[in-house]
Amino acid sequence: MRAERLVTLLFLLQQRRRATAAELAEALAVSERTVYRDIEALLAAGVPLWTEQGRTGGIRLMDGWRTRLDGLTGKEAAAIFALGVPEVLAELGLGSALTGARAKLLATLPAGLREYAARVSDRFHLDAPGWFHRPEEVGHLATVASAVADTRRLEVRYGRADRTVDRVLEPLGLVVKAGVWYLIGQPVSGSEQPDEPRTYRVARIASATLGETFERPPFELVSWWAQTSARFERSLLRDRVRLRLSPRAQRSLPDVTDREAAAEALAAAGPPDEDGWRELTLDVENERVALTQLTALGIGVEVLEPASLRAGLAEVGRAITARNATGGDQR
Repeated sequence: MRAERLVTLLFLLQQRRRATAAELAEALAVSERTVYRDIEALLAAGVPLWTEQGRTGGIRLMDGWRTRLDGLTGKEAAAIFALGVPEVLAELGLGSALTGARAKLLATLPAGLREYAARVSDRFHLDAPGWFHRPEEVGHLATVASAVADTRRLEVRYGRADRTVDRVLEPLGLVVKAGVWYLIGQPVSGSEQPDEPRTYRVARIASATLGETFERPPFELVSWWAQTSARFERSLLRDRVRLRLSPRAQRSLPDVTDREAAAEALAAAGPPDEDGWRELTLDVENERVALTQLTALGIGVEVLEPASLRAGLAEVGRAITARNATGGDQR
């Protein structure tokens, strides 16, 4: 879109103050002729530009002049309007801040980009939590978020499965996954060096008090979370089952069990028989969970091992048949 390119060109000049047509053409992936046409369009819109000849010449933006967009391109501005997630922002206390940012942004966008941002807002929506999900009570999220943002220690009472413990944490980040908030923090043991980062479910924090500031170590939240969550998911897969699956069940397997485990099992599966059925070995959490997952595959699955899982699946099949054969009158 030309309007987006004009805004990008304007910010390039605002950042560099001077650039040649060749440099701008390379940055924008267009021809120099297109750059000069865009410069003429900006001049016609009242942007104070001029060109200088010679080795140190180029296209310049008048000193002291700045666009009110403060570095946002058209799509970057539109992305702010596409960022719905009202529940997530409200939990962090940022709902009104986003509303204010949108209002200010609309006031500064040129007409063309304002219309583009409005279209994006009307046509795209991010609904983070899953279906049938009841949001957790996260009464101390605002305090936790403040500690993360201000690099302050947290004194918390944290509920585990069997007891409540007191911890002093150096918070490194917050993650929301499927509507559930997690705090990544380093436990502090007295005067000792902080331990390795750990994950805490914010809903289990019974109390939270802000402490002193601390020096935040280098920490890449996104990459750390990706690696840690992947290790955690794989650590849950402690059992192994051997199956025969129909072609349809093979396609459905990633939807009913761990996707990585399903992909590995399918990649290593044996050759298909004349009807397309294949044998494979699948890592699962345990037999009880596997029984629930494999039931979803219906008549497209046959359990080869273990025998106890095969018997369990057969029992589920008989129960389903009996229930439906009587018209649902059994209680």
